Amino acid sequence: MKFVIQRVNEASVAVDGNVIGQIGKGFLVLIGVSDSDTKEIADKMVKKLLGLRIFDDENDKINLSLTDVGGSLLLISQFTLYANCKKGYRPSFTDAGAPDFANEMYEYIITQCRDAGYHVETGEFGADMKVSLLNDGPFTIVLDSAEIC
Repeated sequence: MKFVIQRVNEASVAVDGNVIGQIGKGFLVLIGVSDSDTKEIADKMVKKLLGLRIFDDENDKINLSLTDVGGSLLLISQFTLYANCKKGYRPSFTDAGAPDFANEMYEYIITQCRDAGYHVETGEFGADMKVSLLNDGPFTIVLDSAEIC
C-alpha cells in the first residue's frame, strides 16, 4: 500500500466538471493498493497517516498533527502509484490491486479515518478525476507499507 500525502491549504477533486470533494487545511492523500495488502496493513498506514506531525507550531517547527490544526482529509484512489517503469517507456500497472479489491480497501481506509473522528472528503473510485490543490510548503511525504509495516 502506498500513500502520497501532501500538506495542503486547500484541495478539491472534480468529476465531469463537478466538485465532489473539497477541503481546507489538511492532507490530500493519494492511495495506491496492491493485491497483497490487508486490513492490518491499512490499519498501520492509517495510524501513521493520522499521527504525522508535519504542521508548523508557533515556533515554525514541524511539530503539529492533523488533529492539532483541525485539519481535514481528501482521500483519492490512485492505482498509478503502482506503475512499473522498468521496461520501455509505457508503464505497466500489473502491480496495482484488482479493481474490486482496491475499491474495498479504499472504502475501508475512508471508514477508518471517519471512525477516528476526522472530516473526510473523497474522490470517486475509477473515475477520471481532476484534482486541484494548494500545497503548503510544498510538503509531500510518501508512505510505503513495504517500508513501515
